[in-house]
Amino acid sequence: MNISFKKNTAFWVLAVFFVSFVCGQEFDNYKVKGGINLIKTDDFLTLRAQVLNLEQFFIDELNYNFVALKKGASGNYSKNSQSNDFSLRPKEEKQLSVIKINVKKNEELKVYLFIKHKNKLIHRDTLFLIPKEKVKKVVNEAQFLIRGIVIDEAITRIGKDYHDFFYKEYLVTGKNYPFIVKIVEKPALGRNSMLSIEVEGKKIHEFFARPQEDYLKTNVVRAMRKLRVYNQKYKSTFSRKI
Repeated sequence: MNISFKKNTAFWVLAVFFVSFVCGQEFDNYKVKGGINLIKTDDFLTLRAQVLNLEQFFIDELNYNFVALKKGASGNYSKNSQSNDFSLRPKEEKQLSVIKINVKKNEELKVYLFIKHKNKLIHRDTLFLIPKEKVKKVVNEAQFLIRGIVIDEAITRIGKDYHDFFYKEYLVTGKNYPFIVKIVEKPALGRNSMLSIEVEGKKIHEFFARPQEDYLKTNVVRAMRKLRVYNQKYKSTFSRKI
């Protein structure tokens, strides 16, 4: 069965106040194609993350992260994120995840699908819905692509709690840094684990996971401070390249 990643045509007829920017990209030699399929009914969207193995062999140790980031009319952000491990048989088509969300004509939505093999990104698909009146000019895709995204790779309840504290604070700041922020948790000695905040493969903050709320929030503050410093260096480097 052939998989189709085309967006539902009924959407384009009904959603006259939206413009979409779509990007699919392969990063490795594995021919694994991921896509975001969209169906619209009034203000309700059904987003399906789909994947197709184009290879003639079995692929395991795959992982996906499906993220929908909505900006309301008031400027507040809300996030729906799903992730899991999976495998693919030769030529197999698979639905990975479904997100249902309400989006009104004056709200923005950015949807990301990341597919990794052995923790290495091999495919990415993105979908942006932006109110028509806000699209004043053609913009560089990089300005839209990875702004304001936090990927959760926590493995314990403590790690998930830290992610929630971190992400709430991140939304409050309204920064939306132009790079992906990853919260990574890995086993340490004994029953301990280590939490780290990573940007572009660089570890900017790391600490032992502990359940105390004050301790976790203190490390949120420290991570935010280091993110601000990293962003200043990032902007300086980017401006020099331009």
